[in-house]
Amino acid sequence: MKLKLIAKHVGALGIAAGLTIASFSAQAADTIKVGVLHSLSGTMAISETTLKDTVLMLIEEQNKKGGLLGKKLEPVVVDPASNWPLFAEKTRQLIEKDKVSVIFGCWTSVSRKSVLPVIEELNGILFYPVQYEGEESSKNVFYTGAAPNQQAIPAVDYLMKEGKVKRWVLAGTDYVYPRTTNKILEAYLMAKGVKKEDIMINYTPFGHSDWQNIVSDIKKFGSAGKKTAVVSTINGDANVPFYRELGNQKVSATDIPVVAFSVGEEELSGLDAKPLVGHLAAWNYFMSSESAANKEFIAKWKAYIKDPKRVTNDPMEATYIGFNMWVKAVQKAGTTDTNKVTEAIVGLEQPNLTGGVSKMLPNHHITKPVLIGEIQEDGQFLTVSSTPLVPGDAWSDYLEGSKDLESDWITLKCGNYNTKTKKCLGAATK
Repeated sequence: MKLKLIAKHVGALGIAAGLTIASFSAQAADTIKVGVLHSLSGTMAISETTLKDTVLMLIEEQNKKGGLLGKKLEPVVVDPASNWPLFAEKTRQLIEKDKVSVIFGCWTSVSRKSVLPVIEELNGILFYPVQYEGEESSKNVFYTGAAPNQQAIPAVDYLMKEGKVKRWVLAGTDYVYPRTTNKILEAYLMAKGVKKEDIMINYTPFGHSDWQNIVSDIKKFGSAGKKTAVVSTINGDANVPFYRELGNQKVSATDIPVVAFSVGEEELSGLDAKPLVGHLAAWNYFMSSESAANKEFIAKWKAYIKDPKRVTNDPMEATYIGFNMWVKAVQKAGTTDTNKVTEAIVGLEQPNLTGGVSKMLPNHHITKPVLIGEIQEDGQFLTVSSTPLVPGDAWSDYLEGSKDLESDWITLKCGNYNTKTKKCLGAATK
């Protein structure tokens, strides 16, 4: 009899334990998973680790507000290790295995291009927070970084007007973003009357470290009696030895100004900025931007990261804008369903950190101000030029095959609608 009672008791305990485990599992599943797809190792870790931390900070902040749709946000962090095919593999893992509702990630365009077919095949959502070359619009991607008309072209315009530049060095890392951007810039410069012999183009691999000869070539190119500037699309940790070599060879901003699109406060924090004073960067945000929203963001960042020396930068702001737009879109849609969220987000507005309000456009780009900043001794930027909010263009007005294309995922339901043939060239939604 006692044995039966014991068995009955043990069985009850087992059932209770099972129910507890089941309940725990259900509770654990009752979260909204957010994918974080940034390189934490390899050549791009210098830039991307900060964006991983930014997403985690924003998730923590949102959870303090009560989460989203009554659920807590749960980050799922992976490391694609600056390995471009691995970005695609990790994206598939995040969507199929981890069941994330959204992914914040990538830095380079080559990593985004690797992710693109997977995110479209599995109908996921990617927020891409870094300046890029344009020539793309996907239903599944939101481009919160700058298109060429929001960074590269305004930078060239500034140097032409203010710097009276006549000769141009287009120096970049050898991958899709610099090559396409420089193709656009070359066409733009020649349309402005610049001769081909006054344009020097140079590409180096990721992680390139020997800049002595290249900087010497730049100096030689700039000694032809015409004002010369460098437009830099050099990316990742190659920026550190490049700028050091500029300092070593005493290439001053007065002689040959450099305007960079991939150098921000994070990269400069590892350099002696004194030899670089006066060189330029074109972004849509600087840490030194004067606004109440920016002061609050910086304070939150330093408190979160527990390091008063850590800086903020442009892709962090783009991540901030994208994350908050996604939260608003989910709230508006009442669901994390991809199709409903991608429809709900268009037209939404989010205050940026420079004092304006960014809007999500039907082409999945946002409105952004264009800022030109001069490097200061402390590694910060002094804003020397700013514009009103500029709508991002998915397709360049200066390339054949692109200038007739329009992206509109709401009315046209197409990312590459030809305005002359009145046809969608592909990737249209049904």
